[in-house]
Amino acid sequence: MSHSATGFNAQIRLWLNCIAALVFFMVIVGGATRLTDSGLSITEWQPLLGAIPPLNEADWAAAFGKYQLIPEYELQNKGMSLEDFKFIYWWEWAHRFLGRLIGVAFAAPFIYFTLTRKLEKGLWKQLAALFILGGAQGALGWYMVASGLVDRVDVSQYRLAAHLTLAAIIFAAIFWVALGLGKERRSPANIDQLFAMLLTGLFLLQIAAGGLVAGLDAGMGYATWPLMDGQWAPAGLFAMSPGWINFFENAMTVQFNHRMLAYIVLASAVIYAWRARTAQSAILAFAVFAQALLGVITLLLGVPLAAALAHQAGAMLLLAVAVWNLHSSLLIQSPGPDPR
Repeated sequence: MSHSATGFNAQIRLWLNCIAALVFFMVIVGGATRLTDSGLSITEWQPLLGAIPPLNEADWAAAFGKYQLIPEYELQNKGMSLEDFKFIYWWEWAHRFLGRLIGVAFAAPFIYFTLTRKLEKGLWKQLAALFILGGAQGALGWYMVASGLVDRVDVSQYRLAAHLTLAAIIFAAIFWVALGLGKERRSPANIDQLFAMLLTGLFLLQIAAGGLVAGLDAGMGYATWPLMDGQWAPAGLFAMSPGWINFFENAMTVQFNHRMLAYIVLASAVIYAWRARTAQSAILAFAVFAQALLGVITLLLGVPLAAALAHQAGAMLLLAVAVWNLHSSLLIQSPGPDPR
């Protein structure tokens, strides 16, 4: 590979890693909007004009008036002060502003590279797919918010979990593309490489399960460990009918499933590290253990904001480690110089 190609790949890698960092922070701010019940404070979606927050008291009164028309205000926050409204408004505005910033930070260089034909065809396709995913995430975000504006005081847990999971997929995909620039990877060809891929999928599944926990405020109850409601398998896991709905709408079952999946993920990571015996697999197993411990601490403390956000940040960092581990396991090493 030429020196110029290597330098260009380094520039693209830096750009993509910066975008991944922005996505990471957006997920954390999104978690804060959920934990502070801020997500429904802005009741309209204006992709351009929405970037401008209220600039005077009349603007604030108008925004507050729109919020007062939705069920969350009527049933949960009736009588709240304008200052309290501003607090939740700024969290949601920051979340949306970060989304707009990410869109511009990705789209502008991508369009430039496309027009100047500086991207190889394969890389262009990957970046185009990321661009489409980003647009879909914005639409899904509004679809999620819209679910809480009529007949509900919260957004749909299904849509929240989908929104969080897609954010995690985008984050992982950006990091994956950045890691692969200028390098050659093989397809999974043995059990350990397939195991590394399975673990990455398990982490995404656990993030989705965490989205359901957040959507139902399921972490706010049963704040004991290792027992849950005084039992290993508490009564009431299948209290709703039909039975399958408990996995998505019964707060007890949703938290129980999140716990059980955490045990599966931890055991799988330890087994994988024992089999692979690489530095990356050991780091991954340690990260899973740290994340599980942080989850237990968050639960026992009653899900305070700081601990909950740390747990959410830990999930994204763990996903990054999993992607790095998978990339490393599939990387084709360049042959060293011929000793002769």
